[in-house]
Amino acid sequence: MSAADHPRTVLITGATGGIGGALAAVYAEVGTTLILQGRNAARLAELAALCEARGARVLTQLLDLYDRQALANWLAVLGEHERLDLVIVNAGVNTNIGPDGAGERWHDVEELIAVNVLAAMATVDAVLPAMRARGQGQIALLSSLAAYYGLPVTPSYCASKAAIKAYGEAIRGWLAGEGVQVSVVMPGYVESKMCREMPGPKPFLWSPERAALYIRRGLARNQARISFPFPLNFGTWWLAVLPSAVSQRILRLLDYGG
Repeated sequence: MSAADHPRTVLITGATGGIGGALAAVYAEVGTTLILQGRNAARLAELAALCEARGARVLTQLLDLYDRQALANWLAVLGEHERLDLVIVNAGVNTNIGPDGAGERWHDVEELIAVNVLAAMATVDAVLPAMRARGQGQIALLSSLAAYYGLPVTPSYCASKAAIKAYGEAIRGWLAGEGVQVSVVMPGYVESKMCREMPGPKPFLWSPERAALYIRRGLARNQARISFPFPLNFGTWWLAVLPSAVSQRILRLLDYGG
């Protein structure tokens, strides 16, 4: 049985978000240590209490991942005391072009790339050496179905998730022979504050709890790509395959702009 089946120590970034909180609850059980990072102190405390009530040992870290030096310092200290079996790189933010199509604000774009891409890679960079040294461990990188084809209403978000998809696929191939498993998680629409703030229709909306269970099952199987829901994942894949003019027309018909 691999660590992916029943990881003893699980680190989740962005644990105060919809998917992150649901994942914490799914992995909370007797004998498991959960390390939960987030920016919302009240929600972090509430989540810790819930997980402890289910028998888990819980460590929390209030931290803004925009501060990558603080992130690196925290992970360095954490690595000295905890053996991380599963690291779920889940934290993320979003921005959009606005209701009038004026465009994204550059400050928001910089913050988005700093959190969604650079902080995600920095997290992997910090936890990977110990996993490689012992020849065991698992990393889950939260991308999105938006990684397949850029939506005109959220260009920077789509770009960041495409970067994470490519990065995760690349390091999975690199680390395959070293006992370190890497999966890219590509959700569609999952109920959360961030999801509600995204423009455009939200077909096949899943609850965070359903998404978390699906992700856990996929990680236990070491799936390279965990995408959902069907048929939205199939449809977004086709957007990348079809000629761009056809894909753009489809997006306009579905009220995603373009």
